[in-house]
Amino acid sequence: MIRHTAPRTNLAAALFDMDGVVTDTAKAHAGAWKRLFDEYLRRRADHLGEAFTPFDPRSDYRRYVDGKPRSDGIRSFLDSRGIELPDGDESDGPDAETVCGLGKRKDHYFHEWLDANPVHAYPGTLKLLGALRAAGISTAVFSSSRNARAVLLSAGVLERFDVRVDGEDRARLRMPGKPEPDMLLEAVRLLGAAPGDSAVFEDAIAGVQAASKGGFGLVIGVARANGGEDLEKAGADLVVHDLSELRFSPDTGLTVKTLANLPCAWDRKDEIRARLADRTPTVFLDYDGTLTPIVEDHDKAFLSESMRTTVAALARCCTVVIVSGRDLGKLRDLVDLDSVWYAGSHGFEIVGPKGSDEGLEMGAEFLSELDDTERALADRLADIRGHALERKKFSIAVHYRRVSDDDLERLEDVVDGILGEHPRLYRGRGKKVFELRPDIEWNKGRAVSWILERISNRSSDTFVPIYVGDDITDEDAFHTLTGHGVCLAVRHEEMRQSAADYTLSDTRDVKRFLQWLTEITADPDATEGSGP
Repeated sequence: MIRHTAPRTNLAAALFDMDGVVTDTAKAHAGAWKRLFDEYLRRRADHLGEAFTPFDPRSDYRRYVDGKPRSDGIRSFLDSRGIELPDGDESDGPDAETVCGLGKRKDHYFHEWLDANPVHAYPGTLKLLGALRAAGISTAVFSSSRNARAVLLSAGVLERFDVRVDGEDRARLRMPGKPEPDMLLEAVRLLGAAPGDSAVFEDAIAGVQAASKGGFGLVIGVARANGGEDLEKAGADLVVHDLSELRFSPDTGLTVKTLANLPCAWDRKDEIRARLADRTPTVFLDYDGTLTPIVEDHDKAFLSESMRTTVAALARCCTVVIVSGRDLGKLRDLVDLDSVWYAGSHGFEIVGPKGSDEGLEMGAEFLSELDDTERALADRLADIRGHALERKKFSIAVHYRRVSDDDLERLEDVVDGILGEHPRLYRGRGKKVFELRPDIEWNKGRAVSWILERISNRSSDTFVPIYVGDDITDEDAFHTLTGHGVCLAVRHEEMRQSAADYTLSDTRDVKRFLQWLTEITADPDATEGSGP
């Protein structure tokens, strides 16, 4: 997803969009917009005898309202449906059938969410922000929202920025909203920097267009799910899934982390050991590609006895969690250890060790829809040779490792077509696999956080999480643990962007690392015997 890889060492300022880049409020905005538009569209359809087509919180949100002032977003979306409403004015109440009225209703829905939920800042953003500020680079946060100050206060990050330009400033100065660059140019003016010497971090198409139009020196798109291609087309110089995939130092500037340029864990083992000083590790391990090699037939990825012995030895010294996209039942059968936690189906199914009453199941309301989707996939993919359909309890994997290049585009079209018929599911990222999952805010990173909360509630020990994984889906956990964990990626490929801290070369290297970790955890003063 990188367009320009040259590091930037001459940055004078960095500008951060708020929703979706600094804070995790983009989903809340999308939810408020969906509630607003679905209510309006359903009433309109009933009144006119038309079919009701709901607002899509992914595609409609990104295309028409994300990053724009409220009124512009309303007009843009309604125009896409051939609907025109009068603008009204600020005296309109939230029940008025005007642009201003709908805007106030949306604001009410968002405040309801804000009152009921804490706002969190993304760890990767905070880490990068800290590195930039430590180097003396000025920072600003910008947002089209008039709620920006309240959101930043809730997240505890208001004071981390030198300048804030938000919806209140836009209204006061009568600036046009994104995709016009005026708000960004005002922010960089207040910082005393030039646009060409400044970087902009944005997750919205309109925001990337504004930064590109304003002549900013570096435009970084943040695509937390999909949508990276849209950000590139809008003018992003590079696209990442999370800002933990970037690093900054005064010497090298702002660079993208890839599996090729991350340090090998063995070259930094003293650094890793120092991070474990006086703390107990909690170790999270992916299965396929981490504990077992990647194989052509996913049903034949069996755990070797020597790796099972290694994991069991580590579990006697600290908490160990096996995290996998595989079904919980299948995962437990493959690993066959009672002493570890299991998080199957990308964390949708979790159980504690034998004798523990800890457990979690997410997404049961999606099971019937997954059944229907599985049947449709089996029918429409039947004539595409080489594919393998793997139904898991809470997801469906379409493996295409053996599919010819000539058939791959057709397979992807079939998958996307079926997803269009089931909007409550989405296509997740994976290696040589399309994963169809429930469209809810849950992944390996969320599962890791849930388990760490349970472990910390049961013990007064100080934990440091360590996560070892090779898959794209493990990046969600790397994003979550940025800044307070140790993340190691198994390097089967080199060019993938990654939020990991270190790399290991293969499953044999993973076993050596786990043996070394067992030694220093069991006896922190012991002489190391398993190092390279």
